[in-house]
This record gives sequence, structure tokens and C-alpha cells, in this order.
Amino acid sequence: MRGLFEGGRICEEYSAGYYGVCAVGGLISAGTTHLAITPFDVLKVHMQVNPVKYNSISTCFTTLLREQGPSAFWRGRGGKFFGYGIQGACRFGLYEYFKKVYSNLLVDQNRSTIFFLSSASAEVIANVALSPFEAVKVRVQAQPWFAKGLIDGFPKLYASEGLFGFYRGLVPLWGRNLPFSMIMFSTFEHSVNFLYRNVIQRRKEDCSKAQQLGVTCLAGYAAGSVGSIISNPADNIVASLYNRKASSLTLAVKKIGLMNLFTRSLPIRIMLVGPVVTLQWLFYDTIKVLSGLCALMDSEGAIKLSKGSNSRSVEVLKGQAGPERLKALVSVNNDNIDWRLSKVPLELYLLNPAKYLKGNFLPRILY
Repeated sequence: MRGLFEGGRICEEYSAGYYGVCAVGGLISAGTTHLAITPFDVLKVHMQVNPVKYNSISTCFTTLLREQGPSAFWRGRGGKFFGYGIQGACRFGLYEYFKKVYSNLLVDQNRSTIFFLSSASAEVIANVALSPFEAVKVRVQAQPWFAKGLIDGFPKLYASEGLFGFYRGLVPLWGRNLPFSMIMFSTFEHSVNFLYRNVIQRRKEDCSKAQQLGVTCLAGYAAGSVGSIISNPADNIVASLYNRKASSLTLAVKKIGLMNLFTRSLPIRIMLVGPVVTLQWLFYDTIKVLSGLCALMDSEGAIKLSKGSNSRSVEVLKGQAGPERLKALVSVNNDNIDWRLSKVPLELYLLNPAKYLKGNFLPRILY
């Protein structure tokens, strides 16, 4: 692999090894965090499938503890770790890949458009991988007699429903996770930028580690909470379909009710997803940093325009990731300069600077 261990990195950015590191980071961060919140997920699924019996978090907890014992809260842990681990590998690894692809194809598009398209493309594939694990997990959690876990759950589900049983809820799964992923990535990026600009009012590298950690946690929780609200209707539909409470998407919506689609199990989802997303960002960035790669760009970078007597230059300052390679001076013509500037995200500029430096065109990346 070209660039292996070069400059303290295990691989070059945007190489196959780079995307592999991102996938491993996504697998570990998503798998471990989802495994940790399995008890909350068990409560959520029971409240969605049987809202009459389990009409509140406290009622659901005490009833399950009394009727099924403490082990009930860890049912489906295999599906949580492996299913969401694989989903995380696809979500983060393919997100990085598609971000590179779309940044080359859609040069003039703004930052949010690139993030939306990249996260959506990655999530479509990630959910195809997740769906079989989710189907077994939900059945194991809500129907203890069905199976003990993935090992016996997969053959039982296949024997009773065939291949379709694993993908019964794929469409509503897309409906839940596609908007969630798009909103999550975009909200996180813009939240970080807002906090540095308007709250701390300093660049990231000028802040202490504690301040940086605080910004990451706040932005992660905001991203998870907003994503939960957007995706909650589809989450209720997924639980209903996988537990055979309804045979089709239309019947599931009618049975649950329009208002309940948005409100049922919403508080516990916010409690669940906010911390999970926060920890995922922390774990993911940490793994990339330990691998010698920059963390995912989470704030807009900056350039500085200087007007010397004999030259004009655009200085791309160090971005939030910190490597010295992010610093580059690009000389432009001294006499025929069009100083009308266009906003360009720093990370997109760094992916392919030649596309942004044609003639008198100067990119401006605001910090």
C-alpha cells in the first residue's frame, strides 16, 4: 500500500487503506455504543410494540424486571453490536468515499449539499447490511420465545418467512435512517461551526482539549436529538412491521395513528440516540487520529487574502484536523485579479484545489 506508515500515518488519505480505517472506526464506534445502550433499546421496542401495557418508561422497566428478570434488558445485544457495527462501518467509510466523489462532481455546490448526498448514498447501502440483523433483534427483544439471539434467530426467521423476512422492514428502515443520517451529519457540522464562531469565538486549535471535547459533545447530542425527532415515525413503523403487528406499511401507519407516529417512544429515543451519537463521534475521530489521519473536518476552515506590492496570494490556513499539509500558498496574477470571492468549504478545496483555482477565481473559505 502506497504511503504506508509514511509520516506517522498508516496510509495515505483517500486511498483504499484510508477508507478501510474509516470503516473500522465506524464499526467500533457504532457497535460498542449501540451495545452499551441495549437495555434502553429493549424498553423502546416494547413501548412501540405494546404501548397499552408499556405506556411509560418506568412502567416498562418495572414490568419487564418483574416478569422476565434482569436478563430481559440485554436481549438482542448480538444484533445491536454486529448489526449496527456493520452499519457504522458502511455509514462512515462510504460517507468518506462518497464525499470525495461528490466533491469532484459537484464543484460549485455548497457544503450541506455534499454532506446530504454523501450520507444518503452511504446510508442506503448501510441499511441493506443492517436489515437482517435488525429483523432478528426486534423479534428476539419483543418475543422472547422466538429465539435467544442471532445464532438461532437467523435460521428460524429464514425457515418461517424466507429471505423476505430479513428485509420486511427495509423500506421503513431507509425512511428512518436516511433522514437521520443526513440530518445527523449536517447538524453536527453546523453545530460545531456555530459553537466555535458564536459561543467560544475562537478557532478550534486555539481552544483547550476540554473546550474541544465540550463542543464535540454538545454538537453530537444536538445532531442525535434532531435526527431522532425527524426519524421517529419510521422507527415506530419498523418495530410494528418486524413484530407482525401490521402486514404492510399503510396498515402500520393506520394502526399506529398519525400523532403516535411522531410521539410514541420519542423521549426514550432522544435519551438513547443523543449519547450514542456523541460517543460515536468521539470514538470515530479518536481512531482516525490514532491512525495518524486527520479527524473528520467538523468546522469550516479559513483563508487569508494578502495584498503585497508585487504579488497576490491565497493562504489556506491549517484546518481543524491540524496536519501541516493543509497549509498551502497559491500564487495568482498580480495585475488582472477579480476580487469577487466565492465561498468554498475548506475540505472540498483540499480534495481537489485545481478545480477551484482557474484563471482569476479565488476560493474563500470562511472560519
